[in-house]
Amino acid sequence: MLLPGTGSDDVFVRAVFAGPLRALGVPLIAPPPPPGAALADGYLATLDALADEYGELLVGGISFGAHLAAEWAVANPGRCGGLLAALPAWNGRPDLAPASLAATLSADLVADSGVDTALAQTAGSPDWLRAELDRAWRRHGDGLAAGLRVAAGRPSPTLAELAGLTVPAGIGTCTDDPIHPTKVASEWARALPRAALGETTLTALGADRESLGRATVLAFLKALRTL
Repeated sequence: MLLPGTGSDDVFVRAVFAGPLRALGVPLIAPPPPPGAALADGYLATLDALADEYGELLVGGISFGAHLAAEWAVANPGRCGGLLAALPAWNGRPDLAPASLAATLSADLVADSGVDTALAQTAGSPDWLRAELDRAWRRHGDGLAAGLRVAAGRPSPTLAELAGLTVPAGIGTCTDDPIHPTKVASEWARALPRAALGETTLTALGADRESLGRATVLAFLKALRTL
């Protein structure tokens, strides 16, 4: 099961990961975001329910979704068979992490002025990213601001907690992404005992969504060979 990032949705998760996982014969479960303030707890409850039904899970996600998947894996080591973490944004408390600040500013703007005004502020972003935000933010509906705030304020696992997670892990990063620094992805990869780092760029992601999925999945396959 793979989870989307802050303000994103299952459509983007499928665009990134469905093809690379299909090539390995791995089915993808990517449920839509729970509404509003239920975003994090709702996803964690879904992971619990899926593990109850299917047993051991390969979990992961993009940005905040990667954080939640890792949080669940740390809490459920016996039910997690592997981790696919694309674009992790911080370790432990978010503090002044760029992704946290961006989500907070977006939440305030949506709450104060509405989603159309908030989307207008993304005029300097690449066209593909603006299109993704336009679709996903509207799908979140009235719960968008609350969901953004949940993501902005929730700690990710600490590096010490990640160090106790012994499953194979693929970490994906875009080396030109200031919101999800490669430094953070590298710290995750070094902390996890069986992890590898895969790299792509935002430019490549704009042209080919699967580029990020491939980088993460290939890193996972490399990690599988790590004893």
